[in-house]
Amino acid sequence: MDLFDYMRENTMEKESPLASRLRPRTLDEIVGQQHIIGKDKLLYRAIKADKISSVIFYGPPGTGKTTIAKVIANTTSAEFKQINATSAGKKDMEQVVEEAKSRLGMYGKKTILFVDEIHRFNKGQQDYLLPFVEDGTIILIGATTENPYFEVNSALLSRSIIFELKPLSADSIKELLRRAVSDNERGMGAYDVTIDEAALDFLADVANGDARAALNAIEIGVLTTPRGSDGQIHIDLSVASECIQRRVIKYDKEGDNHYDTISAFIKSMRGSDPDAAVYYLARMLYAGEPVAFIARRIMICAAEDVSNADPQALMVAVNAALAVERLGMPEARIVLAQAAVYVACAPKSNSSICAIDKAMDYVSSHPTAPVPAHLRDSHYKGAAKLGHGIGYQYAHNFENHYVNQQYLPDEVMGEHFLELGDLGYEPAMKAYMRKIKGEEHD
Repeated sequence: MDLFDYMRENTMEKESPLASRLRPRTLDEIVGQQHIIGKDKLLYRAIKADKISSVIFYGPPGTGKTTIAKVIANTTSAEFKQINATSAGKKDMEQVVEEAKSRLGMYGKKTILFVDEIHRFNKGQQDYLLPFVEDGTIILIGATTENPYFEVNSALLSRSIIFELKPLSADSIKELLRRAVSDNERGMGAYDVTIDEAALDFLADVANGDARAALNAIEIGVLTTPRGSDGQIHIDLSVASECIQRRVIKYDKEGDNHYDTISAFIKSMRGSDPDAAVYYLARMLYAGEPVAFIARRIMICAAEDVSNADPQALMVAVNAALAVERLGMPEARIVLAQAAVYVACAPKSNSSICAIDKAMDYVSSHPTAPVPAHLRDSHYKGAAKLGHGIGYQYAHNFENHYVNQQYLPDEVMGEHFLELGDLGYEPAMKAYMRKIKGEEHD
């Protein structure tokens, strides 16, 4: 490191955001995540013993993934290298690997490679690292906000221990905020700050487990609030509420939270819980989920889970989809809520999806049977010579507009795909079918 590098690092350390300056340097400074970093836990023991193996840290933003990696960097005897998958390319990895090989060969010193946002690496980039992780050239530490079982190659997963980090508790956030306003070396202690308990409670609640969001808010508050008559900076509830005007919500429209939330939304409608349905709807709308996407899911649920137990459900859902396209937000929220509540409260049946899936399975596993001759198209020239349409009985010419004739191919006769349920309108459908077929006494 030359003089200019040294000066640049010192300047960055002093001028960097509070959340970065206050990052823990030792295991004992880490707040929260005791389920993986507690003194009796594997990760704590491995870091203390400098016996860390390849690991992947998985969790929401602001929960300490990079923090733990930095603590490992401060405690390990291995060389620590860091790259970010959003900007690093194969050339960067090749350089790290070559240096790691030389270091291991010449000095017997291991190299830890920390890859932030490892899910941003494509399959080829991840595959490149695999042999060097496997032979011990590098020890990999990956950090990701996405589910690693979806985003990281299975080969890398099998050679790593996965640690899931949880959103920090409100008490942990408050502890960090108190540290931030009192720390003279790295925090805001030199500003002579006092913070009300109500402001602490508010910031800890609205940060929603994201330490970085809470620390960013308190830094803005301290730097922009004028001193009082006593010479101190007072952070009260009013100041705190201005620093975070919207609740931090964990939602990535292309990641786990997107799929988990829409899954919970659908399952709540299916499970006839309108309160849960509107709650998950609100979460999606708050996070900016496209209203057209939500409307499509409601239509699917109406057909799949309500079906003909209440035929109106699909009509409500389709009309809602049309309406939200014309209205947009914020009015679209009302239409979506109406449709979601209707579907949630409607009687349930999965008869239609069961019928079509059973029929699809049958079609895919059996030879294609010829359509009975009397059902074939008889309107084209020469159809009669082939016997097409001959013997077909027009249902409307008979009592109840029904006539008992064969519709299934000979090879499929006896197969039953539809089983109507016992809720809502479907019992009436079953009764009607029995009536027109003369089966009322069965």
